Amino acid sequence: MTLLSVTLLTLCVSTSKGQDSLSLSKYIQPARQENIFKTEGYYNWGGSVVKGEDGKYHLFYSRWPKSTQFSGWMVYSEIAHAVSDQPTGPWEYKETVLEGRGKGYWDAITAHNPKIKCFEGKFYLYYISTNLGENEDYTEDDLREISHSRMSHPGRKAARSNQRTGVAVATSLNGPWIRQNQPLIEPSGPITTLTVNPAVDQGKDDRYYMIVKGDKPNETRFIRNQAMAISDHPDGPYEIQPDPVIDYIDTEDMSLWFDESRSRYYGIFHTPEGFIGLVSSVDGVKWKKASEYQVMPKEIKMEDGSILKPDRLERPFVYEENGKVIMLGLAAKQGNDSFVITIPLKY
Repeated sequence: MTLLSVTLLTLCVSTSKGQDSLSLSKYIQPARQENIFKTEGYYNWGGSVVKGEDGKYHLFYSRWPKSTQFSGWMVYSEIAHAVSDQPTGPWEYKETVLEGRGKGYWDAITAHNPKIKCFEGKFYLYYISTNLGENEDYTEDDLREISHSRMSHPGRKAARSNQRTGVAVATSLNGPWIRQNQPLIEPSGPITTLTVNPAVDQGKDDRYYMIVKGDKPNETRFIRNQAMAISDHPDGPYEIQPDPVIDYIDTEDMSLWFDESRSRYYGIFHTPEGFIGLVSSVDGVKWKKASEYQVMPKEIKMEDGSILKPDRLERPFVYEENGKVIMLGLAAKQGNDSFVITIPLKY
């Protein structure tokens, strides 16, 4: 090999690092029925997957009784644990791992929207919860009323404004899960009111990067921003950065990962405008639309050739193995059912 060839090869390798060349859409496969996870009597909602010490795949997801209505997630959600031999299912419920802790705690009411990660030999289960502030005289009837109410209800307003992100830590996926007595982060900078729907990964600098959602400051419309927070440790303290991850469109439900082959951070989200989208960053702080900004519409191709178009398609999450995303997860609501879908990707 000539010196010129070596130089060109080195140049190609070095310039590919950090390039935004990810195109998830072309690898997404049609879904099968075994990829759809429903539970009798419950709404199942967005989850997160990790591979366990047993070689199996572990899904942590939200669920709440159908008797509380779909809006009951605000006060009745719990975080459950299911297991599969494959990252795409079929899934089998194993146990409920987190619920609201009761009066007197920041996470008194509900446990929702989990993300499970393995850092430094421990498992970190990030989740959101809430309380009713100074009103600790509430009864079960009050919670039932909130679960059936619209956002204008005073109790539901209080529950929303007290939503925060926390973490529970365990040395095994079988627990016990040890919770912190304070939330991980309070709203500031590019978000106000609440800090919810965490997305966490370890960056190339070995620090921990967390995206959280909150309301957009100085805005009369109902629009949410995504903010970045950084910590030296997976369980905090986290510091919100001044620049938003997304503030140009109303978005929800980020999932975050660091792509080592591209030396680039990616965040996947959904938007009420009707698509699953992707943003990227070289440093985890400055974000922009990814080269494949719209990954897919809110519909799913099924193996039998049909198209599943649920009433709602949200909570995107990914599972990586050997440096590649091999599963895209989503939460869907169709009629009076809601379920988790874990779709395979094939390269």
